[in-house]
Amino acid sequence: MGVVALVPAAGRGERLGHGLPKALVPVGGVPLLVRAVRGLFQADRVQHVVIAAPPSDVDTVNTVTAPLAPAGGAVHVLAGGAERSDSVRLALAYALRELPGTTIVLVHDAARAFTPPHVVRAVVDAVAAGRPAVIPVLPVADTVKEVDAAGVVVATPDRAALRVVQTPQGFDARVLLRAHEAGHHATDDAGLVERLGVPVTTVPGHQNAMKITTPFDLAVAEALLVGGQA
Repeated sequence: MGVVALVPAAGRGERLGHGLPKALVPVGGVPLLVRAVRGLFQADRVQHVVIAAPPSDVDTVNTVTAPLAPAGGAVHVLAGGAERSDSVRLALAYALRELPGTTIVLVHDAARAFTPPHVVRAVVDAVAAGRPAVIPVLPVADTVKEVDAAGVVVATPDRAALRVVQTPQGFDARVLLRAHEAGHHATDDAGLVERLGVPVTTVPGHQNAMKITTPFDLAVAEALLVGGQA
């Protein structure tokens, strides 16, 4: 079972206000990317991690992440693209070209730096069991409204059927390649796979897998560390 995790981490992270690429912003003195990659390897399912980094920071990213790889594994850093989807395509092409035997691919956000290893294991194990696409999810706690272009409510979806999607998202490598080659657009890789008509299965996510994109999110993450919950 060749499991490779792709981490699109080329975003600049202006909303975090640190003057650093988002993936290198520290939480508790440790960059988000380092925490995310460490968690992937701690799941004991991932052999290789391919990071699509900001072109100007490839060397820095390689320096801080290379030591995280376990025996027999490695971190591979390449220059990412202008958009997240571009970075995923570049990392996927690298994995399939340079890492023979890749059968399962994870796509993971560096901003979800505190995703517990057991969530990673659940995703990988579900794909290994024959599911072509698997995503971790949480129930929606808030009421959600659908509105039109003028901001007028047109519907209230039943939240019992709604889920918040997290990462890593896991795929049969051939399925993810087909999805990206199809040229469609979606807000996540599972959405691209859905456009192919391929079923996407869910597994339970975790509250700690929150996406850190704002200063408030950073403060919450720091509080989790102080409280020993992350």
